[in-house]
Amino acid sequence: MPWTVKKPTAADVSPDWLRPYCTPFLQKLADQGYAPATMRTYAGAMALFCQEVARRGLGHGQLVGQMLSKVRAVALKGKYPNEYNKKIYCVERFIDALVEAGVAERPKPTKKVPTALERLQAEYEVYLREQRGLTEATIYHCVRFLDRFMTFRFGEKLGNLNDITPADIVKFLCDVMGRKISYRDKTPPTHLRSLFRFLFWSGKTKRDLASSLPRVATGRASHLPRSLKPEEIERLIDAVWAPDAIGRRNYAMLMILARLGLRAPEVISIQLDDIDWRAGTILIRGKGKRHDRMPLPEDAGKAIVDYVRNGRRGSSRTLFVSHKVPHRPFLDAQILNTVLRAAFKETGLRPPQKYIGSHLLRHSLATDMLRKGASLDEIGDVLRHRSRASTAIYAKHDIEGLRSIARAWPVEGGRA
Repeated sequence: MPWTVKKPTAADVSPDWLRPYCTPFLQKLADQGYAPATMRTYAGAMALFCQEVARRGLGHGQLVGQMLSKVRAVALKGKYPNEYNKKIYCVERFIDALVEAGVAERPKPTKKVPTALERLQAEYEVYLREQRGLTEATIYHCVRFLDRFMTFRFGEKLGNLNDITPADIVKFLCDVMGRKISYRDKTPPTHLRSLFRFLFWSGKTKRDLASSLPRVATGRASHLPRSLKPEEIERLIDAVWAPDAIGRRNYAMLMILARLGLRAPEVISIQLDDIDWRAGTILIRGKGKRHDRMPLPEDAGKAIVDYVRNGRRGSSRTLFVSHKVPHRPFLDAQILNTVLRAAFKETGLRPPQKYIGSHLLRHSLATDMLRKGASLDEIGDVLRHRSRASTAIYAKHDIEGLRSIARAWPVEGGRA
């Protein structure tokens, strides 16, 4: 149904040539599910913008550069000073719509001469994206370590890269790994190794310093992978369900985690088009841009259908979206950890480890499969491990199997 508002409306005060862009913009916001009060804020901010355009007598092709900035500034100084921050956001989105329609043009940013470090960062990003094929999240962390190391070694101004020595690398690693809150993984030396391979590959250093990077001594984990019992997982999943959009969404997300053993980023990256309802399969977008198609369990499929039909909103093709207007996809996978922590609090169950993460359900699925007689190869196929070494950690749960290969304990007299 077309959206209407009595007062104020941007279309009533705008010059004739802007009117065709006002109503569709407001209608698009209404279709996204914005509340009437929010719509009135948008309409009021647009009215101030259009009034200034009319007052200046601006026509097609004149909302360009500094003139657009002047109109924007005057509009933001209009009524309702207590809603200044809201007006900024509303006016900016309207200007974006005008720019996209080709009737406005923002000022061109002042060209800034990049520093030597910024040029190096840009080259490294291209290398990681095009040569290594890494994800944007991994690229961010790699470039972050480049910046940290160069600042540690040279200070604010980048120096001669050939002056870097293995001793500098070891000193930096000791500084990073020796911090009060230690890293939960071994990514720092991995990121540095990638950096120095790039520097040598691109000819920026005469020596390949990647080989001088020491490995972080972490030792082989002696504890068993933390897991939950099947009945505990069912309690957690049931605890998050509620007859609203959030409850149905959280229930479907945990159901997929528990039944398919996905990683958290794989859950939030699922698209509507990834599900083949006729074949009963789902496409998983895994690590390293690897795509795998897996069977979709019936209960997980029903949870998804319930969420899509009765809770999901917005125009995004991503399956799980925020409940807040305009219902965008999640920026990261922390939502799953938050949901799981809330489920533990609701049920009163005691977590098997201090850190509550979504990987707990992945470990629980693998452990349950092992208890039911699945082989390590079958578990590796379900979890989509690239290396058998990743699956081998679950062998610690197979006590009977380990007994069959254990050597007899030596006793006095040479008899077991």
